[in-house]
Amino acid sequence: MAENKKLRVLVIGAHPDDCELLTGGTASKYTALGHTVRYVSATNGDTGHFAQGGGTLARRRAEEAKAAAAEAGIESVVMDIHNNGFETDITTREIFIRRIREFAPDLIITHRPWDYHPDHRRTSLLVQDSSYAVLIPNVCPLTPVLRKTPVILYTHDNFKKPVEFSADVVINIDDALESKINIASRHVSQLCEWLPWVDGKPGGVPGPEDAAGRRRLAEEKIKTRDKRTADIFRDKLILKYGYEAGARVECAEAFELCEYGARVTDEELQALFPF
Repeated sequence: MAENKKLRVLVIGAHPDDCELLTGGTASKYTALGHTVRYVSATNGDTGHFAQGGGTLARRRAEEAKAAAAEAGIESVVMDIHNNGFETDITTREIFIRRIREFAPDLIITHRPWDYHPDHRRTSLLVQDSSYAVLIPNVCPLTPVLRKTPVILYTHDNFKKPVEFSADVVINIDDALESKINIASRHVSQLCEWLPWVDGKPGGVPGPEDAAGRRRLAEEKIKTRDKRTADIFRDKLILKYGYEAGARVECAEAFELCEYGARVTDEELQALFPF
């Protein structure tokens, strides 16, 4: 990979807010260096609430995703497919193939195929199923074909079976934490309403009406998740940043290579994360 090459990073999540919560720190670091990041939500999120739904919720969540991405100069696309109505059929696969080809990414980041949510699993499988097809000229022939397979990485999760997450890349996001919190705080319907309701937290619904209160909820969510990631992969952080710097990292994001993407050397992988 040429030195100083501007990277194109495509993050494909199942729902509006998945990309943000899983990669917001790393994405902010890319855009700060002038690289291009696009967030794609595979569904419109129209069932992700206890009191709203349908078109009203889908439009609200698309606006939240747009506002969140704008916090860090990230492009945002929300596909108009029903939440919890998502299949790994050929029609949907071809939508993914076209989306990938149109953006021509160096790197794709998505969910692992083992997850509690069928939309997450299917998003991952559709990326996998598209990984070779993006090179085949007679598949979706009206969309220019790619000449190389992008590198594909999975986001970190805590599921153990059938296969536990194995970190190939761990990124210190302390310097991007404020940006990630700002990004997450735009997803009011989720962080302030839906997720507290799902967790059964008293007083968590409908959530704070003021921006400062919403941001505090986002900060609590992000720091809880990403501090745990840093602690789990402390040895990887020390290996990457050196003992003193690695030991000081408070928040991190972690990624696992998908074997269906391009094969890369350690040096090539490092060049894909130039920070």
